[in-house]
Amino acid sequence: MTADRVDDVAPDYDEIPDAIVVVGADGLVVTCNAATRRVLGAGVDEMIGLPLADALPLSDAAGRDWWQVTNPFGGLSTRTRQVERVLQLPDGRYVLATASYVRASRGAPVDRVVICLRGTEARDRAEREHADLIATVAHELRSPLTGIKGFTATLLAKWDRFSEDQRRLMLEAVDSDADRLTRLIAELLDVARIDAGRLELRRVPTDLSGLVRKRVEARVVAGVDASRFALNASEDLPEVWVDPDKMGQVLDNLIENALRHGDGTITLTVRQDPDGLVMSVADQGPGIPPGRAHRIFGRFWKGSDRGGTGLGLYVVNGIVEGHGGRIALVPPPEGGARFVVVLPIGDPVAELSVGDTDPAD
Repeated sequence: MTADRVDDVAPDYDEIPDAIVVVGADGLVVTCNAATRRVLGAGVDEMIGLPLADALPLSDAAGRDWWQVTNPFGGLSTRTRQVERVLQLPDGRYVLATASYVRASRGAPVDRVVICLRGTEARDRAEREHADLIATVAHELRSPLTGIKGFTATLLAKWDRFSEDQRRLMLEAVDSDADRLTRLIAELLDVARIDAGRLELRRVPTDLSGLVRKRVEARVVAGVDASRFALNASEDLPEVWVDPDKMGQVLDNLIENALRHGDGTITLTVRQDPDGLVMSVADQGPGIPPGRAHRIFGRFWKGSDRGGTGLGLYVVNGIVEGHGGRIALVPPPEGGARFVVVLPIGDPVAELSVGDTDPAD
C-alpha cells in the first residue's frame, strides 16, 4: 500500500475520536486512524494491507463472522451503510460498529468501506444506571406495599378483634404508605419528563414566603416538632411566577433532606437580591463533603444510607431550571448544608418576544 493511496482515501482520520478503518475495493485495509490502537488494541502498522476479516475479526450475537453475514462488497447494489450494532472481538470485548459503503454512483460497485468502531463504555454505563434505577424503585416500592398489604389483610381477616382506635391507627399507616407510593411515582414521572425536556409548569403569581410557611406548617401537622424550624422572610417581597405545586415539591424535598440527613434547627430564608428572589434551606448537620458536592444534583446521589431513591435533588434541579432559576449548595460558615434557590421575578410569558415560546411548555 502506497502513501499516496492512503492520503487519497483519508488524510485526517486521526482527528476522529472513534476508531476508523478504511477498506479498499479489493477487501484489504487501506488505512486506519490512531484511535484503533485504543479501541482494538492494534494500530496502523499491524492492520494496513490485511484482509478485512483478518484485520477486524468481529462476530455477532450468534457467533457468526460478521463480514460473511453482511458481505460488504456483494449483496444489494443500493446499500449505503450498516446500522450500528454490538459486535464481539476475539478477546471477548464488545464494540459498537457501523459501516458506510462508498460508491461512485448509485448502483455502482463499492469503492471502499469505511468502518467506525467505538467502545461500549457509555452504553454499559447507561445500562448499569437503568438497572440501578429498577433495583432502587423495586426496593422503595416494596416497603410501603408490604405495609399496605399487611395492614389491609389483617383488618379484613380480624376486623372485629380490633378496637376503633386500633383500626384507625392501621388505616392511618396504610394512608401514609399510599402517600409514599404516590410521591415515588410522581418523582419517577418527573425524572422522565425532565430527561425528555417536557416538564410541564403551570405558572401563576405566587407568594413564595407564604408557600414556604405552608410547607413548614404541613410538616408540623405531620408530627415534626415546630422548634426544628426557623423561618426568616423579608417583608413586602414581590410575587414570583412559578408553579406552586412544583415549587412546593422542591421545598418538600429540601426540607425532607434536612430532616433526614441534618441535625439541629432547619432555617428557611426568603429574601430579594438583584438576581431575583432567593430562597434557602439550611441545617446544622455534618454537611456534604467537598469531594462529593459536585455529584449532589445527579441521579442516585444519597447523602447517607437512610433510604430514598437518590433522585430527589435531580428532580429539584430540573424543576428549578425549568423555572429559569438556579440552585446551588452553599455551605454556611458555621457548618451544615445549605441549598440556595434563585428565582427570577416577573411574568416569563410577558417577557417572551413575539414568536418565542416558553421553554417549559
